Amino acid sequence: MNFWDLHGCWFLFFMLLFPRSTMLFTGICFFPWAHIIWFWIGWVLAPRFVAAILATTFYWQTNPVLCVLVWICALSAGGGGVKAVRR
Repeated sequence: MNFWDLHGCWFLFFMLLFPRSTMLFTGICFFPWAHIIWFWIGWVLAPRFVAAILATTFYWQTNPVLCVLVWICALSAGGGGVKAVRR
């Protein structure tokens, strides 16, 4: 499955800026029961990591560069919220 067959640049833009809302409104949050609790815990605590895990799971075979970029964004954006809360 190719990422670009299902999604476009706007999806990437909104996943980068608003990962929780995008996952909620696009229906990514509906998984089999065995995984749904882990998804919601990740969705609340670290939505960018959930997006990176999902991208790697579904698109690594067809778009490895996209997956690497998603992981870079997830790892680099992790500390921004902590700095904002401290201020």
